[in-house]
Amino acid sequence: MSEFQQLEKQLGQFKPWQLTAFSAALTERMLPNFTLFSRLLEFGDAVQIRRILDGVWESLSGGASMNFEVQLDHVEDNMPSLDEFDMYGAMPALDAVVALYSTLVCILEQDPSEAANIADLSRECVATFIEVNQADPQLSDAELMRFISTHELMQDEDAFQEEVIERLRSQDQPNRQFIQSLKSLAVNEGVSNLGISDSEE
Repeated sequence: MSEFQQLEKQLGQFKPWQLTAFSAALTERMLPNFTLFSRLLEFGDAVQIRRILDGVWESLSGGASMNFEVQLDHVEDNMPSLDEFDMYGAMPALDAVVALYSTLVCILEQDPSEAANIADLSRECVATFIEVNQADPQLSDAELMRFISTHELMQDEDAFQEEVIERLRSQDQPNRQFIQSLKSLAVNEGVSNLGISDSEE
């Protein structure tokens, strides 16, 4: 069984709120990648994206729920085109917005595979960052895979995902305090899964 299948099996045992919280936490940790890109290239509406993700957290806390189906179009409008932005930074920015889109789909369809896709997307985002920015181009495929899997950023990513799963497993029902602490873990003092932050925030 692949790592992805194992994760999908784990998430398959989650309640709908736990799937949403898992998805939101991973999206939250990726968000600075979009916020920074948005500010530097004056692309998209980072405030709108922030508001939609806050709406997800708020609904988990028992607060007012926004119409997530309507928000799908707004999220899609903020996806940078990789054809238009021929630079590495557009990729993690796009990943963050795709993660938010999948989080909304997860809420609407309660599908564990959507949540698993976000986890996979976040790991791929980290792996690509390591390969593009830090790996020696001379490495063989096997050496590159080893370099990525043992890299501090990937170790942090895996530890974060495991921590989120463990916290959710041990919580039967959501409450405001639990959701706030999970969000705080994911915010990670404004540092993303790539170790970057948008210091203007």
